[in-house]
Amino acid sequence: MTVSAVQSHRVLMSPEQIDRMIARLAHQILEPEDAQKGFVLLGIRRGGEALVRRIASRIEEMSGQAPDIGFLNVNLYRDDDVSRSLPDSEIHGDISGKIVILVDDVLYTGRTVRAALDAVTDLGRPQAIRLAVLVDRGLRELPIQADYVGRSIPTNRREHVIVNVAKAFAATDEVAISLINEE
Repeated sequence: MTVSAVQSHRVLMSPEQIDRMIARLAHQILEPEDAQKGFVLLGIRRGGEALVRRIASRIEEMSGQAPDIGFLNVNLYRDDDVSRSLPDSEIHGDISGKIVILVDDVLYTGRTVRAALDAVTDLGRPQAIRLAVLVDRGLRELPIQADYVGRSIPTNRREHVIVNVAKAFAATDEVAISLINEE
């Protein structure tokens, strides 16, 4: 199967809308009582990297305390043929007994999250693991559900959700959907 051409590109979320979603995710993360005891935000490498920084910044603005953050490379734990070259995981400190919140840009089949769960449990035994995503596009292949969702955007398998989130609020922030023809 080869991708022949992108037929259409439709912007779904502006920079301002993305910033509001990030603020909402930060509020949702801080809301549970156990969050007051502390937590670790782990961005899943590539899509979750800038997003985790933005959420952490917003949490610091709201609470006065910067949460611990890290980055997780899940390639070794994947069960599909995704073999991208990504930087190694960056986890500072022990996650055992802590609340770990996995952060990614798009939740689709659930395979990346399953790989992230395996990677986290290899690092230690957290008190709880939660999932925050900017976009939930549906079409799950595994029984995985996000705890915190910026926006649900129902899609079909021929559509591709494109998320661009800068490390800080920027005019380049965008969520779009493209329809691709496959041959």
